Amino acid sequence: MTASTSWPALGTNATVVVADPAGLAAACAGVQAVIEEIDRAASRFREDSEISRVNAAAGAPVLVSEAFVRAARCALRAAQITGGDLDPTVGASLRVAGYDRDFVLVGPGAAVRFAGAAGWRVVELDDERRLIRVPAGVELDFGATAKALAADMAAARASMRIGGGSVLVSLGGDIATAGPALAAGWSVRVTDDHAGVPDAPGQTIALRSGGLATSSTTRRRWTRGSTNVHHILDPATGAPAREHWRTVSVAAACCVDANIASTTAIIRGAGAPAWLEGAKLPARLVAVGGTVTVTAGWPAGERAAA
Repeated sequence: MTASTSWPALGTNATVVVADPAGLAAACAGVQAVIEEIDRAASRFREDSEISRVNAAAGAPVLVSEAFVRAARCALRAAQITGGDLDPTVGASLRVAGYDRDFVLVGPGAAVRFAGAAGWRVVELDDERRLIRVPAGVELDFGATAKALAADMAAARASMRIGGGSVLVSLGGDIATAGPALAAGWSVRVTDDHAGVPDAPGQTIALRSGGLATSSTTRRRWTRGSTNVHHILDPATGAPAREHWRTVSVAAACCVDANIASTTAIIRGAGAPAWLEGAKLPARLVAVGGTVTVTAGWPAGERAAA
């Protein structure tokens, strides 16, 4: 019998599920510790965060924590393997597009403008010395990877806290598992909105191991003038990615890789299924009109294993 609990975190909800109810409190403590580490390192909306210090350093190198180095290296890897489709220098692009505060505070504003990202190759990261430098005017944002990294780290930490037990952690729909696989897998409802009701349109799958991530243009939207904007930007232009898919869900060996793939698929549009097939990544893509496409063995029916 599993046990679970949820609480607000990182601008969304954290959910922890354990196979042994006796370990729930200890698992949650491990998850909360990781959430606090990543929030202090990577929150663009905290004045005291490390990423805020880096963005305000006007080109000077900044000494950062191991957690920040890990988050930065994760973001740079995502940029490299996607050819820049995910780019951590998109911070200024998000700000000028209107996403300049916690999303619950983002409201309508004046006419929108867009600015392309500086490009991830301008980031200088010395892992050993824990120093990072970005040119003056460049603003980092780890939003494309930090929450998924937190999910992976949190699941591993929680499992360790309960003696290697089975754990699932969901941070706003970014899901990571750790510990022995459950015989029937973890039951996960895949929908446009991770916070939707249990019977929301979608699909129920059994996740046996690894991670699962869903990227969507249906949430985190705002208006500037007469323009409706969503949060997944094309770094090349700074404008929202063209809406071919409204939702993409991907299963991978870890949540970070799943999230890199799901967000990149939104940006790549019609070419995404072929790319996902080539990468052998099971995915479920829902077009703006509702047509569902699956790749690389993603189950067609309810409660099949992913």
